[in-house]
Amino acid sequence: MAEHRQSRKRRYVTWGVAGAAVVAGAGIAAQTSMAATVWPAQKTYTGRAFDTCTAPSLAAMKAWKTTDYYGAAAVYVGGKNRGCAQPNLTASWVKSVNAAGWKLIPIYVGAQPYCQTGSSPEKLTAATAASLGAQDATDAVAKAGALGMKAGSAIYLDMEPYDITNKACNDAVLTYVRSFSKTLRAKTYRAGYYGFSSSSAKAVATAADKTDLPGNLWYALWDNKETTTADWPWAATQFTNHSRAHQYMVNSKETRAGYTITVDRNSWDAPVAIVG
Repeated sequence: MAEHRQSRKRRYVTWGVAGAAVVAGAGIAAQTSMAATVWPAQKTYTGRAFDTCTAPSLAAMKAWKTTDYYGAAAVYVGGKNRGCAQPNLTASWVKSVNAAGWKLIPIYVGAQPYCQTGSSPEKLTAATAASLGAQDATDAVAKAGALGMKAGSAIYLDMEPYDITNKACNDAVLTYVRSFSKTLRAKTYRAGYYGFSSSSAKAVATAADKTDLPGNLWYALWDNKETTTADWPWAATQFTNHSRAHQYMVNSKETRAGYTITVDRNSWDAPVAIVG
């Protein structure tokens, strides 16, 4: 995710820890499986999206929109492990870029596993996973809401690579993810998840127990294929009905309408933020 936590080299190294992705079994539980008062209609975007560590200036966003290459941008709304300052990311910025025609994708960099390589300001353990999940989800909703991203919006929890063959650690991660997702839904926000096809995303996609897991999966598979179907690593029945996104290229330095930004490229077919 745009070098927000660790170098690309390290991410490629840790990405391969769990080996190649395998085909999973049954589909994921419905996004609104938890009771809720009223769920706003899902706002879905299908097309190209980019993510970059620091939200670009409003001038850059308006200029890039004139080219109509990308239609959505992912932004880091919070989390103790968020790696970049966000001087541009304000409620006013969100309102303005939405008015310019952009769809926005909120990312929250939550607690990372204790078995993960590298250091993080916030790490989860088996003992803290459930409480941290609820705490971080509450914070994610508060941060997104303060930016003008309303109930019904999707929020994507960012989980970096870790050793999913470490059962105790993997179980702790899934406990955290379930708690995060359940808390989001209780607050009427849709649960999304960003992870790597060989590790963190695989853990969710192949979990035998689907209870309270996210309903939308954003998988990192850097194969330069702009698709959410042709290289989908798991069962075709999983994460259907506009619930997939694919990060297929990273560190793409692009100049559009006079503004240069280094971005990660994504093929998107999933819910985004509801703004305005």
